[in-house]
Amino acid sequence: MLQSDECAPSDREKVIILGGGPNRIGQGIEFDYCCVHACYALRAAGFETIMVNCNPETVSTDYDTADRLYFEPLTAEDVLEIVHAESHNGNLRGVIVQLGGQTPLGLARALEAEGVPILGTSPDAIDLAEDRERFQRLLNDLGLKQPPNGIARSAEEAETIAGGIGFPLVIRPSYVLGGRGMEIVHDMSGLKAYIGSAVRVSEGTPVLLDRYLKSAIEVDVDAVADGETVYVAGVMEHIEEAGIHSGDSACVLPPHSLTANIVDTLRAQTIALARALNVRGLMNVQFAVRKGEVYILEVNPRASRTVPFVAKATGVPVAKIAAQVMAGAPLSGLLAHTLAPTEANGSTHYAVKAPVFPFNRFPGVEPLLGPEMRSTGEVMGWDADLARAMAKAQIGAGQALPTGGTVFLSVRDEDKAALTPIARDLAAMGFALIATGGTARHLAGQGLSVARVNKVAEGQPHIVDAMINGDVALVINTTAKTAAAVADAHSLRRVALMHKIPYYTLLTAASAGVRAIGALRAGGITATPLQKVHAG
Repeated sequence: MLQSDECAPSDREKVIILGGGPNRIGQGIEFDYCCVHACYALRAAGFETIMVNCNPETVSTDYDTADRLYFEPLTAEDVLEIVHAESHNGNLRGVIVQLGGQTPLGLARALEAEGVPILGTSPDAIDLAEDRERFQRLLNDLGLKQPPNGIARSAEEAETIAGGIGFPLVIRPSYVLGGRGMEIVHDMSGLKAYIGSAVRVSEGTPVLLDRYLKSAIEVDVDAVADGETVYVAGVMEHIEEAGIHSGDSACVLPPHSLTANIVDTLRAQTIALARALNVRGLMNVQFAVRKGEVYILEVNPRASRTVPFVAKATGVPVAKIAAQVMAGAPLSGLLAHTLAPTEANGSTHYAVKAPVFPFNRFPGVEPLLGPEMRSTGEVMGWDADLARAMAKAQIGAGQALPTGGTVFLSVRDEDKAALTPIARDLAAMGFALIATGGTARHLAGQGLSVARVNKVAEGQPHIVDAMINGDVALVINTTAKTAAAVADAHSLRRVALMHKIPYYTLLTAASAGVRAIGALRAGGITATPLQKVHAG
């Protein structure tokens, strides 16, 4: 279906922008944002813009966002027909595939094979970043680090690689978005179960295995490049530890705990990768920082779901700049006219992105987070004080944090030491502490006043009874990554959701939440329009 009077001849050069298709978890409105802003920028630059997208729910399909909208499926056959029609009625500069996520990116090779000009990063460079073996050779040439990893094309090969790398492993199919099908496995039986039920392993659909870096800090970096100049638009430190999908992890821009040397290293490696891949447009790099070492987890030479967050946080129209770069404009000239105060220029303000989850709409769904994306939205808190920015993000995400009451604590053995300072902060703010046996003994041994409460399996009255009775204001609960442990804690997490009790299943997130509670107790939470902030 064509939304326009006619595909009439035009004196302006045409640019076709491929959208992301229907919204789904892992690919949604963030890519629509990029496509829409590309339309705005390219129309202003004198191009005729043509959008191809089959999504009735988003702004990207408004008939007047682009000069012309094709409401058609994002398949090679349909897009080639549109290219053919547009090429016969004017000069087509090319097609942009970088802005709609994995769906249009997957069409790049087929379009290129038919002689369609692809604007921005070449399909070969995109494949270089996607192909694990080619990418590993590139990193070796650049002297950059990855976690120990391997690629398996059979179940037997996966087991051999796992034996050499060691557990735990992050395992996933290749060429996916939103972490679909990804899982962290902790032993050989878990690996066999994954291979047997989650994916089909073959020569055409290999499985990727990465050593899971425990207690690592994950970092997202967004950049724009034109083949020579590289602009690092944002460095975002995740609050959750590495292994949680980036779309589900809260993050802070600029980084709040990384050293200046580490941040400089992240920038330098991003610039090196952008130049090596000859990126023309947007690029996202996911890093892990562990014990002062920087590891590259993934590089995506395309728009990422963090682009709108970076643009709003910094005031720099990242997607608009990238679209003009893909159409041939030099990046240096664009930056000279569009740069606003950013974290790169020493901003003293923090932007915190928090995910929004749909768990309360799906009874029975397990709310534990992992490498497969589960959030369906995100919000941003912005403030000169990090704790207040975190509090604003939690409020925006619909998380009603308590300023008093009783906190339930129950963590696995390896988390007990890290729980102690969190518990101390809560006690200092006047919260009462209750905990299951092992956690209670540990905290009491650290000099904290804590009451013991039964687990569900230990009989009533137990912790779930207390939660149902309204006696618990906050839950901090981590479990061992085994099926039995997850099942034991399932009822606790479901009751927390049903009764809208804030709960944390990661201590990094719990620590951030406690800081936000402190900010709420101190008061002074105010709202300021971003337009006013960036105008200043």
